[in-house]
Amino acid sequence: MPSEERRRVSDLDTLKAIGHPLRLRLYRALHIKRTATASQLADQVDEAVSLVSYHLRKLADHGLIEPAEGRGTDGRERWWQPSSRGLTFSDEDFDDAPDKAAVYAAAGRMSFDQHVELYRAHLDARHTWDTEWRSASWGAENLLRLTAEELAALGREMGALIDRYEEAGRAREEAGDTAGRESVALHTYGFPFRP
Repeated sequence: MPSEERRRVSDLDTLKAIGHPLRLRLYRALHIKRTATASQLADQVDEAVSLVSYHLRKLADHGLIEPAEGRGTDGRERWWQPSSRGLTFSDEDFDDAPDKAAVYAAAGRMSFDQHVELYRAHLDARHTWDTEWRSASWGAENLLRLTAEELAALGREMGALIDRYEEAGRAREEAGDTAGRESVALHTYGFPFRP
């Protein structure tokens, strides 16, 4: 059964496992679907089932996903699920050695590139969504003057707000309220910069 907590990825081997572009796409797809087979995920990411199965096993080897109990009755298809509510990463776990810092930075850039790719796809296809969804979608850039402590507090508050919406949406969906429900990407960043 998946943990209700987010898993902190703090070791280099697990970071390398999730830092692979296809594995991260598979993890995200599985996180949205909650449970899926390699065949279902292969269709979603447009890759061969054998390749997807290999990468799912690598994610499982690092405890990032796990077999979904009670799914699949004939034993031919293995169902997978995320092993936790999500993943978190922290600089402090990877800043004690140059090789670890380099892998952490590369994984972060790759993840960001996938965020940008997803948002670009949305921009290209936004006209295919109805008015209600186009009006509900938003983007913002906020340039603030904060201390490190204030930025950390803001991140915690935003995380708690997002958790409330995720939990409420999941509970409603599990209760059968599926009409009009779509997958929604919400990417937030908070970082210092010097103009």
